[in-house]
Amino acid sequence: MQEEIDMLYEIARESMDKAVSHLGTELTKIRTGKASASMVSGLSVDYYGSQTPLSQVANVGTSDAKTITIQPWEKSMIPVIEKAIFEANLGLTPQNDGEMVRLVVPPLTEERRRELVKKAKALGEDAKVGVRGARQKAMDGIKKAVKDGYPEDAGKRAEHNVQEFTNSFAKKIDEILTKKEGDIMTV
Repeated sequence: MQEEIDMLYEIARESMDKAVSHLGTELTKIRTGKASASMVSGLSVDYYGSQTPLSQVANVGTSDAKTITIQPWEKSMIPVIEKAIFEANLGLTPQNDGEMVRLVVPPLTEERRRELVKKAKALGEDAKVGVRGARQKAMDGIKKAVKDGYPEDAGKRAEHNVQEFTNSFAKKIDEILTKKEGDIMTV
């Protein structure tokens, strides 16, 4: 019986870790006014008929705090990369000089910053929903184990432990969001 409870802890903790790491990944896609290669990391381009990640057809980097540079390995890819950027609706206008594509990240307006904070908070709430879902599965498993003969006081302790690490993950999410909000609102 104890192995079952330990397994429930482990599964819940893994699910909560995944929710927090997914939040971190999604928050890197929200721009803060500084250029970052991660802003275009999710883009796919049409490479001879198949969708290919941008990083597999070009070098992506930042030349300064406001400019992302995309150096394709084949010059024929420049128009395809520009098209992918337009279709992704990133709010950035690609500029090409025949050698590479440059994306100049404009400074954010106060209104846009507030929208990005709302988006970040929505992503944080999604992560918390994931954490709470993992908590609920663990709690249901513990209640089922108690019904099947696991000692009730040990079941209560197990539920308390699940709630404790649920709270710690929720706190971690709040800290990540506070930091991101600070980054977004900093001019």
